[in-house]
Amino acid sequence: MVLPKPLVMFLAFCGGAALFAAPLLLGAIVLGGNDRGGTGSAPGPAESGTPGATASAEPSTAAASDEVLGELEFHAFDLGFEPTSVEVDAPGRYAVTFTNDGAVFHDITFADGTVVEANPGESGTGEIVVPEEGLGYICSVPGHADAGMTGAITVAGGNPDRVGHSGSGFVPGQNAEVEPDPDAPEYVLHDPAAPPIMEGDTHEIELVITEREMTVAPGIVQIVWTFGDTVPAPVMRVKVGDTVRVHLVNPDTNKLPHSIDFHSSMVAWNDEMRSINPGEDLIYEYTATHAGVYMYHCGTTPTLHHIASGMFGMVIVEPASGLEPVDNEFALVQNEWYVVEQAGFVSLEEASAAAPQPDIVSFNGVADQYAEHPIEVPVGETVRVFVLNAGPNIDSSFHVVGTIFDEVIKEGVHLERGNEGNWGSQAVDLAPAQGAIIEMSFAEDGLYPIVTHAFNMVDRGALGLFQAGTGGEPVDGGH
Repeated sequence: MVLPKPLVMFLAFCGGAALFAAPLLLGAIVLGGNDRGGTGSAPGPAESGTPGATASAEPSTAAASDEVLGELEFHAFDLGFEPTSVEVDAPGRYAVTFTNDGAVFHDITFADGTVVEANPGESGTGEIVVPEEGLGYICSVPGHADAGMTGAITVAGGNPDRVGHSGSGFVPGQNAEVEPDPDAPEYVLHDPAAPPIMEGDTHEIELVITEREMTVAPGIVQIVWTFGDTVPAPVMRVKVGDTVRVHLVNPDTNKLPHSIDFHSSMVAWNDEMRSINPGEDLIYEYTATHAGVYMYHCGTTPTLHHIASGMFGMVIVEPASGLEPVDNEFALVQNEWYVVEQAGFVSLEEASAAAPQPDIVSFNGVADQYAEHPIEVPVGETVRVFVLNAGPNIDSSFHVVGTIFDEVIKEGVHLERGNEGNWGSQAVDLAPAQGAIIEMSFAEDGLYPIVTHAFNMVDRGALGLFQAGTGGEPVDGGH
């Protein structure tokens, strides 16, 4: 693909290929490798969205008789099955009872195509045909199989490790390529402007959860889960002492349970943060007691998968007296995408790796969007950026090339402009879920790259530009 001219300029400035060994958007996303973990299972419903898909091994010797040879009982919890392996005396037909002892919806999907579903505290029944080579089972809710909800039925001394079952489709050691799709929808540019502080001292906010496809980089589409139909979720801006009352809605058109956790709140985890199933809603109410830049996210198990799939946002809590006025304000959230297939679910297996290697790192949900559409500011005016690292895994070293931060509030620690000695800041380190308020200005007309100074993530999409004034003359003298 053709890179935007500002991105080409920046790569050239930094040494191009010598610095960036595998640019994300120069071609396919290369995936896989022995360091990513995985079960080696075949593609199936946990990631394909097709509950009941059969495993790679076709049942070849299953009894065709309608006679039921016995009854099998399975329980689900968050996130696992009990039992995880079952032995039967002979191949054939068996009755199944499935009980969900967990807090969220689960199913048990067998490789013969049988699916039994159950809401929390409920049970379901069905029948399965167990072949001579055994029968695998998983929970087909996206991410649950990757988190450990798998099992196997064996016949008379069979080895459960040899029973095929459906899973994520990620096979360690087998590289895959996700090519950008030229027919993929154009990404939606996320407005980086920070919203004004909400009026009044009580705020009624409705957040409707959506599950849909989204273009997260040019030509790369993923299934995302959102608050308010955007990634990141809408920025909320209040002040200390305000009451925040959020009406969280999980429409019955969705397929998964979800929840919400505001880091700016002080409430019991098992109350407002409880999961709600499709068709349910809840009220999450709290008083903002501490100033800062806070994260909010879905906390439903596996939490890692829900955050990695787009369920995160920023809350700005100003001191009761407010912040000093500045000329320009923006909000930037850094996040990671773990991609294994075009228009598929984000990979929990990749995100769970001990040494995670995100395929895409972005500001405000879309790789390189502010390199292709620079953020325009006047020369010499004050610029305030609210920054959050949503993670879910890697640290950020937020840096703007060509300027110095002269005011920084990071997790309550304040570097003040005009301090004795005139100390400044070149980069702000943010672990996942940490936030900061950063202020700067641009002394000259030109372009100022926005990066994480972990430069191996810049070539994966963590790049933007501030354009001060006209942006200056292009390096080649053209347009």
